[in-house]
Amino acid sequence: MSDRSEEYFEHDEHAAGPIDCVIEDDRWLDINLPLLADMAARATLDWLSLDPNKVEIVCLACDDARIATLNASFRGKPTPTNVLSWPAVAAVPRQPGETPRLSDPMGFEGALGDIAIAWETCAAEAVAQGKPMPSHVIHLLIHSILHLAGYDHIDEMDAENMESVERQILAGLEIPDPYADEKVVS
Repeated sequence: MSDRSEEYFEHDEHAAGPIDCVIEDDRWLDINLPLLADMAARATLDWLSLDPNKVEIVCLACDDARIATLNASFRGKPTPTNVLSWPAVAAVPRQPGETPRLSDPMGFEGALGDIAIAWETCAAEAVAQGKPMPSHVIHLLIHSILHLAGYDHIDEMDAENMESVERQILAGLEIPDPYADEKVVS
C-alpha cells in the first residue's frame, strides 16, 4: 500500500463512515482494520457510484474459529475461509458476464450487507503470496463489497469481470494487481 492510498481519503476517526467494524479479535487493530475497511469501502462504493454517506456495511473482524462456525452455519462448510459476505439487497437478474446492478443504485440507501473476515487465514495468505497484510486485506474487503453489490465468480465470465473491477479499484489505491502472478491455464 502506498502513501497515496492513505492520503486518498481524508479520514476522520470520529466521523461515521460507510463501514462499521465489529472487532472480535484484537489483532485486527494492529493493522488498523477500521481505516483499511473505510478505504476499501469508499473506493469500492465510489466505483459503484453509490454514496458512502447513504450505505451501511458491517464487517466482523474475527478469527478462524469464528469464521469456521459461520461458514458451517451458512455454507455447510465447517472450515475457515478468508472472508464471507451476506448481501442485504438482491441484484437485478442478469446474464453471465454482465455487470451486476442493484435495483435502484442511484436511489440506494441503507444496508448493503455484512462481511466477516478471519485473521489467521488472511495472514497466512498474505505471507504465502508475499503481499503486505494491509494490501491483502483491502483487496479481500473490496472483493467482499463487490459480492454485496451482486458480483460473483461462479461463472468464468463473471470471475473475469469481477477481477477486472477489483484491479481497477486497487489501482486507484496504488495497490499492485493481486492476480498478476497467477498462471494462465489455457
